[in-house]
Amino acid sequence: MDKKSPISVTLTPRLESVTVTQWVYQTLRSAVMKGQILPGRALTIRELARVLGVSPMPIREAIRQLSAENALEIQGNRRVMVPKMTAMKFNELCEARIALEPYAAARAMPYLDKEKIEQLRAINALGDQAMAQGNLEEISSLNQGFHRLLYAANPHQVTLPLIESLWLQLGPFMRLATSSLEEYYVIDRHNEAMQAIEKQDSVALQLAIKADIREGIAFVNTPEALHNFIEQSNYAAAN
Repeated sequence: MDKKSPISVTLTPRLESVTVTQWVYQTLRSAVMKGQILPGRALTIRELARVLGVSPMPIREAIRQLSAENALEIQGNRRVMVPKMTAMKFNELCEARIALEPYAAARAMPYLDKEKIEQLRAINALGDQAMAQGNLEEISSLNQGFHRLLYAANPHQVTLPLIESLWLQLGPFMRLATSSLEEYYVIDRHNEAMQAIEKQDSVALQLAIKADIREGIAFVNTPEALHNFIEQSNYAAAN
């Protein structure tokens, strides 16, 4: 990981109803959340404008918004990068996920009709395929898609923006977690969640979501492992 490594940002077609500024923000936000912009990779407005094929103005606005969400850090030399991580911040973000997401899942359960359950099954199946193929980016994207679809089933939910904010700050650092899933993620917690949904067992659903999050970060289950992970993640920012 270095400051000149290639940037691989997924570009999706822009709908007519979406402004260029909105599209740029959504594209960069998704790239950060999926870990496509790695920690320590210094970026410039000109470079991002070239990658996205737009003028600098919408890039500046998107960076301003993402900086307010703690997803990007604006430096004095007009460069931007993913903020450095600390062990305490990492733990705080993960514990916040564990506090919010089981609650959001339980609140969504009454609104999961047959159509939404089938959609969850489909995403879960695609996730299994991505796992078998070792497609780390697709695994991360589908995992977020599964959780997002589940929580968003509740039409009165207010926690999803908070949860996505946590994903946004953790995204660049969770690529390493994804690469270690086979070692620590022995039980398919998404399957457990689906079984709980089918049985309308709110407690089992909350336990499955909580275990899913904890086992996703099990590769840093000791202070030494967490320290090494943070050091590795922040290496490029210090060089």
